[in-house]
Amino acid sequence: MSRRVVITGLGVVSPVGNSVDTFWKALCAGKSGIGLITSFDTTDFPSKIAGEVHDIDFTQFVEAKEARRTDRAILLGMVAAHEAVKRAGFDTPQADAERIGTIIGSGIGGLSTLETEHTKLIERGPSRVSPFLIPMMIPDMPAGRVSMEYGFKGPNYALVSACASGAHSIGDAFMMIKCGMADAIVAGGTEAVITPMAFAGFCSMKALSTRNDTPEKASSPFDVKRDGFVMGEGAGILVLEELDHAIARGATIYGEIVGYGASGDAHHLSAPAPEGAGAQIAMKMALSSAGLQPSDIDYINAHGTSTPLNDKFESCAIRHVFGEAVAEVAISSTKSMTGHLLGASGAIECIASALAITDGWVPPTINYEDPDPECDLEYTPNTSIKKTVRYAMSNSFGFGGHNACLILGKYEAPQVAG
Repeated sequence: MSRRVVITGLGVVSPVGNSVDTFWKALCAGKSGIGLITSFDTTDFPSKIAGEVHDIDFTQFVEAKEARRTDRAILLGMVAAHEAVKRAGFDTPQADAERIGTIIGSGIGGLSTLETEHTKLIERGPSRVSPFLIPMMIPDMPAGRVSMEYGFKGPNYALVSACASGAHSIGDAFMMIKCGMADAIVAGGTEAVITPMAFAGFCSMKALSTRNDTPEKASSPFDVKRDGFVMGEGAGILVLEELDHAIARGATIYGEIVGYGASGDAHHLSAPAPEGAGAQIAMKMALSSAGLQPSDIDYINAHGTSTPLNDKFESCAIRHVFGEAVAEVAISSTKSMTGHLLGASGAIECIASALAITDGWVPPTINYEDPDPECDLEYTPNTSIKKTVRYAMSNSFGFGGHNACLILGKYEAPQVAG
C-alpha cells in the first residue's frame, strides 16, 4: 500500500503576518504588506518598495549572541520552523529522530551577510572578515540549524532552484516520505534579500516594479498595468508526515500532499517558455501523480508574479492543461499581497493552499482593476470568496526554467472495514 503524506505542522513569517493565523487573516482580508523600504537607503534605486517583515524579535527564539552570528534568512526560517514544529508536536526530543528530516530551500541564501562582510574586506582588510561568514552565508544552513535545534537526524539538505526552491523542497520531502526514507520531514523555504546588492541586480534586469508612489498597488498580477514583481522576504515551513505515524501520535492533520510535478523549460535564463510549455509539463505531471483530472481541482494558487511574461504564459499554461474545466476553477495570486518571496514563495503559497482547503476560503488577487485581455481566467479579483476546496494546486516557477507544482487534498480518514 502506498504511503500517504499529510501535513501536521505549519509556520509562517511574512510581510502580512508573523504567524499562520495572522498571515491567513490578512490574505483573506486582501491586506497588502508592500511599502517603502526601510532597511536601506533607496535614493539611487529605481525601485524603492518591498514586502518587509516587521515587528519580529529574533531573541525570543535564539540568544542575542547567536542572533548576531546568524543571517536574517536563517533566522526567519528558524522562526517559521518553531511554529510549525510546535504545531506538529515535535518540539520535544523525539525517540525516532533518525526518521525525521529537514529540507529547507533558499533561492539566494545569506546575501546580506555576504554584502556586509565584503564591505569589511574592501575597507578594513581580510582579518576583519567574520569567522562566521561562511556558515551565515551558505544556503544549506537554515536546514542545518533547524535540524540542530530539534535533534532531527533524518535526510537534511537545502534545495536551490530560484523561486521554485520552497516548492521543490516540499515535493522532495513528499517523495522521500512516500518511498519510506523518512517518517516526517520539516520542509519549506526562507529568503531575506531586501538588500542593496539584490535590488541593484534585479533593477538592472528591469524585473522590479517601479510604482513607488502607490506601493500597496504595485504588485498587480494579471492586471494590464503590471510592470514587474515586488520583492518580499519571509519563510514558510511545513511538517510533512506519513499518515500512520501522524495518527499514532494523535497529530492534528491540516491536509494531504497528493501530487507533485517538476520540469525544466530548457529555454532562457529568466524568461518563461512560450505558452508556459514547461509549466504545463509540471502541472500535468502533478495531476498524473495524484491520479486526478483537471476538473477535480477547485483552486489554483498561481505563481502570478506581476511580471508581463510570467502572468501571460502561466495563464496560457493553465488554459492548455485545464481545457473546459478552467471555467470552474478559482485562481489567485497571493503575491499581490505578500510580494515575491523568491525561494520562500512556494512554501508560503503551499500553506495558503492548505488553509484554503481547511477553511473553505479562496484568497483574492488584489489590485486586479484593468484585466489584461491575454490573461482571461477567473483570478478571484480583489475579494476573497467562500468556496469548498477539496483539491488545490500550487504553482512555482524560477529563473533558469525550474518549475514545480504541488497538489494538496482535503484529508479523508481511511475507511474502516466492518
